[in-house]
Amino acid sequence: MTAATERSLCRNRDFRRFFAGQFVTNAGDSLYTVAVLWLAFELSGSSLVTGALNAILLLPWLLQVFAGPLVDRLPLRSILVGSQVIQGIVVLVLPLTAVTGQLRVGVLFAVAPVLMLATLLMAPMESALLPRIVDDDRLSGANSALATVTLGLDMVFDALGGGFIAVFGVTALFLADSLTFAAAAVLFAGITLGTPVNSDKTEGTNESEPTVESVLRSYGSDLRAGVDILRGTVFIELMLTTAVANFTIGVTLAILPAFGDGLGGAAAYGLLLGALGIGRLIGSVVGPYVEGIPYGTVLISHGLGACFWIAAVFAPSAALTIVLFGLAWVPAGVSGVLTSTLNQRVFPPDLLGRVSATKGTASGATLPLGSLVGGIVAESVGTTTTMALAASGFGFTAVYVLLRPRLRRLPAVEAATPSDFGLQTETSQSPE
Repeated sequence: MTAATERSLCRNRDFRRFFAGQFVTNAGDSLYTVAVLWLAFELSGSSLVTGALNAILLLPWLLQVFAGPLVDRLPLRSILVGSQVIQGIVVLVLPLTAVTGQLRVGVLFAVAPVLMLATLLMAPMESALLPRIVDDDRLSGANSALATVTLGLDMVFDALGGGFIAVFGVTALFLADSLTFAAAAVLFAGITLGTPVNSDKTEGTNESEPTVESVLRSYGSDLRAGVDILRGTVFIELMLTTAVANFTIGVTLAILPAFGDGLGGAAAYGLLLGALGIGRLIGSVVGPYVEGIPYGTVLISHGLGACFWIAAVFAPSAALTIVLFGLAWVPAGVSGVLTSTLNQRVFPPDLLGRVSATKGTASGATLPLGSLVGGIVAESVGTTTTMALAASGFGFTAVYVLLRPRLRRLPAVEAATPSDFGLQTETSQSPE
C-alpha cells in the first residue's frame, strides 16, 4: 500500500469504523472458534466430532449464495449491527453452561448453527460494502488493509486462544468474546454508506429502503443474475481450483486440534493457527505490491506453499513445524487480496454481493465437506498422514494452472479488464 493510499484511507471516517469493527469482530470469531473446537476435542477426544462441529461453523461458505441477493437489496448497516448483537448474545450461553457444570458436546452442537447463521451474510457483504465507502483506485489498498488487520488479529488471538483457555478457562474466554461483538456493533452502527455506482438512490431515503416483501419477490431473479454473469468465464475454472484447495483446508481444520495435541497440547494448537494467520498476513501485505505480476503466475506460486506444508508435517521439531506451516500460507494470502481487488474491478458494483456469494458458495462449499471427511480419514489412517495429504490442495492449484494456457497467461490484476476473464458486462471498472 502506498503512503498516499494509506493517508487517504485514514482520512475516510466510514472506512476507519468498518476497519475497526472488522478488527474487533474477527477477534470474537477467532476466540470462539479456537475455544469451541478445542473444547470439542477435549470433551470427546475424537477428530470425527471436531470435524463435524467445524463443518457446521463452515456452512456459511456453502449457504452464502442464498445470502448474496439479500446483501445487494437489504440495508447493509442494519445487517452488520444485527449479526454482531446475535453472536454476542449466543456466545454467553457457553459460560452459563460452564458455570453450572452443564457444558457438553451437545451444547456446542446447539450453539454452533446459530453462530453460523449470524455470520452468513458477512462474507459477501464486505465485497458489496467497500465500493460504497472507498474510491475505486483505493480498493486494493482497502482490501489489503482489511486482510492485514483481520489476519493479523486472527494470528494473535488464534495463537493466544489456547493459552487463554489454559490460564483463565473457557468461562472467562467466552465472556470476553461477547464484549468484542458488542464493541463491533457500536462501530458498525456509525457507518454512513454512499450511493453505489449505477444507482440513483441513496441509503437513508425512502426509495433506498426496500421492504422484505420486495426483496423476496426479486430474490429469484437476483440469484440467477449472480450465476448467469459467471457462466462461460475463466472464473468457473478458478472456482474449481479454489474448491479443491478449500476441501483440503476443511480437512486440515478438522484435524488440527489433534495434530496440535500431538505437538504439545492447546498451546501448540493455538500456535499452529497463529502460524496460519501469520502466513496469510504476510501474503496480504505483499499482495498490493505484486499487482503488476501476472495473475496466473501468482496462482502457480501455490505450489511453493504445498512444498512448505509437506515439509512442516515431517519436520523434526515442533518449532520448525509451526514456522514451515506458516510459510505455506503466504501464497494464499497474496492471491486472496488480489482476487478481492480483481472481483471489485471487473464485476458491476450492483452485482458484487451476488457474485461474491455465488463464487464463495461454489468454491467454499467443499470446506464443511472437507471437515467431515477429514475427521473420518484421520480416524482411519492417522492424523500425520491426513495432514500430509492435505497439502495436495495447494499443489492442485499450481499444477492445474500450469496445464491450462488461458489460466497461465492471465494478466496482472492492475491491468485486468472484464474481457480478459470472458466477462460480458454493460459496465466495468477499469483500473486507473
